[in-house]
Amino acid sequence: MERKNAWKSYDENNKKELEILCKEYREFLSAGKTERECVKQIIAQAESAGYRNLDVYLKSGEKLKCGDKIYSVCMNKTVAMFQIGKEPLDSGMNILGAHIDSPRMDIKQNPLYEDSDLAYLDTHYYGGIKKYQWVTIPLAIHGVIAKKDGSVVEVNIGENDNDPVFCVSDLLIHLAANQMEKKASKVIDGENLDVLVGSIPLNDEEKEAVSKGVLAILKEKYGMEEEDFMSSELEVVPAGKARELGFDRSMIMSYGQDDRVCAYTSLAAMLGTDAELEKTACCLLVDKEEIGSVGATGMQSKFFENVVAELISLEGDYNDLKLRRCLANSKMLSSDVNAGYDPLFADAFEKKNASFCGRGVVFSKFTGSRGKSGSNDANAEYIAKLRKIMDDNNVHYQMAELGKVDVGGGGTIAYIMSLYGMEVIDCGVAILNMHAPWEVASKADVYEAKKCYEAFLKN
Repeated sequence: MERKNAWKSYDENNKKELEILCKEYREFLSAGKTERECVKQIIAQAESAGYRNLDVYLKSGEKLKCGDKIYSVCMNKTVAMFQIGKEPLDSGMNILGAHIDSPRMDIKQNPLYEDSDLAYLDTHYYGGIKKYQWVTIPLAIHGVIAKKDGSVVEVNIGENDNDPVFCVSDLLIHLAANQMEKKASKVIDGENLDVLVGSIPLNDEEKEAVSKGVLAILKEKYGMEEEDFMSSELEVVPAGKARELGFDRSMIMSYGQDDRVCAYTSLAAMLGTDAELEKTACCLLVDKEEIGSVGATGMQSKFFENVVAELISLEGDYNDLKLRRCLANSKMLSSDVNAGYDPLFADAFEKKNASFCGRGVVFSKFTGSRGKSGSNDANAEYIAKLRKIMDDNNVHYQMAELGKVDVGGGGTIAYIMSLYGMEVIDCGVAILNMHAPWEVASKADVYEAKKCYEAFLKN
């Protein structure tokens, strides 16, 4: 059942639409390297498309009606969007759910130190990474500094041409004989992923003169004291914009495509849904998936459930049974990426059941690892309905699992949403270099993902 390459089916109009979408996607990636930066862009686009904050409804007591467009934000890191349909909410929703966090390094709360006239910021890596991939590459620092007076300062250093960049140093090959004998997981220790940030000592200082010089710069630029690190969220990410890849410019290379490729195409599909819908459409873009969907902004929190409860209340005559019926009757695409087949590492894949770049959006009946542990496992009847929707809307799609049975695996937010009793399946884009500083996706798959998500919301 080999699937066809999507590029072979495109006419000039398809290619034009594809390039417009992918240009806007690259801009989204370049401007959104943290959850907060993504949410800021999402809100701006949503409001331009007529969405209103849920708080407006709650304060005014305005009742919901078909066609209303609403969004709600949790701690500037998670956002839920809804377009109200004709049917009551307890009949269920069509939900697209993706995550907007990506693997990175987080600066610790007491990070600044100096050694041998070099100043460093101590970090703690976030999510599953190959630590050796993060050394010697240009890095940027993004995030916020929250001060005791209540002000919050945004930080973005390393992206503009005039900005400095940062790096994690590595041992030169000439002295690396012992290092080269280590396992890849031990070549770089997590505690050695410290970011080099300066080397000029401050005049008239005897001790920690370089660190004090760095603090003087932070004070001048951000009004920041060293203790402000304690209430800061600063993320270290690869510096540089999303780029086209290949002589034919057929692919996109960028940081954070897991899972922003699915988040952006879900957003684009949601914003493109202008017609009156039978069922309410929902686009849910969440934080913390890379570390188990934990915390107040992760999928395991009550944020989504609470927002849906508020919507049912605005519809009139709220009760808990309506909320439970709404969630149980909903259908969801857990919009998350799959591992694209890489012929250079063919022994990690079972080729018949692998996902291929350029062959369309990927449905994964189950995720998990080694015997489907930790998996959602979608019902055959649900998959059959989705096949019909895809075929009726000329969407290129493929079915795949993530690698060989005993090689590894992974999870998404699908299993969490399935606990409500709703139909859920993972559906996303094949990615090369997943969780590396620079990941690769096919433009064709980005285009097909948006088509898939639009067809799902409307059908």
